[in-house]
Amino acid sequence: MSITVEFFGIARQRAGVATIEIEADSLGAAFDELAGRLPQWSTACIDDGHLKSTFLANVNSRTFITNRSHRLNEGDHLLILAADVGG
Repeated sequence: MSITVEFFGIARQRAGVATIEIEADSLGAAFDELAGRLPQWSTACIDDGHLKSTFLANVNSRTFITNRSHRLNEGDHLLILAADVGG
Protein backbone atom coordinates (compact mmCIF):
# COMPACT_ATOMS: atom_id res chain seq x y z
CA MET A 1 0.00 0.00 0.00
CA SER A 2 1.24 3.43 -0.93
CA ILE A 3 2.04 6.04 1.71
CA THR A 4 3.67 9.45 1.56
CA VAL A 5 6.68 10.14 3.77
CA GLU A 6 7.58 13.76 4.45
CA PHE A 7 10.82 14.84 6.09
CA PHE A 8 11.42 18.04 8.09
CA GLY A 9 14.59 19.67 9.38
CA ILE A 10 17.64 17.48 9.82
CA ALA A 11 15.72 14.43 8.56
CA ARG A 12 15.07 16.29 5.28
CA GLN A 13 18.71 17.29 4.98
CA ARG A 14 19.81 13.69 5.48
CA ALA A 15 17.17 12.29 3.10
CA GLY A 16 17.98 14.79 0.38
CA VAL A 17 14.27 15.01 -0.52
CA ALA A 18 11.22 16.66 1.05
CA THR A 19 8.78 13.83 0.31
CA ILE A 20 8.81 10.33 -1.10
CA GLU A 21 6.11 7.80 -1.98
CA ILE A 22 6.77 4.27 -0.76
CA GLU A 23 4.97 0.95 -0.33
CA ALA A 24 4.65 -0.02 3.35
CA ASP A 25 2.00 -1.53 5.59
CA SER A 26 3.71 -0.86 8.94
CA LEU A 27 6.12 1.61 10.48
CA GLY A 28 8.88 -1.00 10.41
CA ALA A 29 8.28 -1.75 6.73
CA ALA A 30 8.42 1.98 6.03
CA PHE A 31 11.76 2.32 7.83
CA ASP A 32 13.14 -0.71 5.99
CA GLU A 33 12.00 0.67 2.60
CA LEU A 34 13.41 4.11 3.38
CA ALA A 35 16.73 2.59 4.50
CA GLY A 36 17.02 0.78 1.17
CA ARG A 37 16.12 3.82 -0.92
CA LEU A 38 17.80 6.53 1.17
CA PRO A 39 20.93 5.03 2.76
CA GLN A 40 22.29 8.44 3.81
CA TRP A 41 19.05 9.06 5.73
CA SER A 42 19.23 5.63 7.31
CA THR A 43 22.77 6.14 8.55
CA ALA A 44 21.84 9.43 10.22
CA CYS A 45 18.34 8.61 11.51
CA ILE A 46 17.97 4.85 12.08
CA ASP A 47 19.56 2.69 14.76
CA ASP A 48 18.87 -1.05 14.85
CA GLY A 49 15.71 -0.65 12.76
CA HIS A 50 14.23 2.14 14.91
CA LEU A 51 14.35 5.92 14.67
CA LYS A 52 17.14 7.36 16.76
CA SER A 53 15.86 9.11 19.89
CA THR A 54 16.52 12.50 18.31
CA PHE A 55 13.76 11.92 15.71
CA LEU A 56 9.98 11.47 15.82
CA ALA A 57 7.48 9.78 13.51
CA ASN A 58 3.92 11.06 13.17
CA VAL A 59 1.03 9.56 11.21
CA ASN A 60 -1.54 11.84 9.58
CA SER A 61 -0.70 14.78 11.89
CA ARG A 62 -2.48 12.95 14.72
CA THR A 63 -0.36 10.29 16.35
CA PHE A 64 3.31 10.04 17.25
CA ILE A 65 4.44 6.43 16.92
CA THR A 66 7.49 4.35 17.77
CA ASN A 67 6.27 0.75 17.49
CA ARG A 68 7.60 -0.89 14.31
CA SER A 69 4.48 -3.05 14.10
CA HIS A 70 2.13 -0.02 13.99
CA ARG A 71 -0.12 -0.60 10.94
CA LEU A 72 -0.20 1.96 8.15
CA ASN A 73 -3.10 2.36 5.74
CA GLU A 74 -3.28 3.23 2.06
CA GLY A 75 -2.78 6.98 1.67
CA ASP A 76 -1.33 7.58 5.13
CA HIS A 77 1.05 10.47 5.55
CA LEU A 78 4.13 9.68 7.65
CA LEU A 79 6.11 12.66 8.91
CA ILE A 80 9.69 12.26 10.13
CA LEU A 81 11.12 15.19 12.08
CA ALA A 82 13.75 16.07 14.64
CA ALA A 83 12.53 15.72 18.23
CA ASP A 84 13.61 19.29 18.99
CA VAL A 85 11.66 21.00 16.16
CA GLY A 86 10.03 24.20 17.31
CA GLY A 87 12.55 25.06 19.98
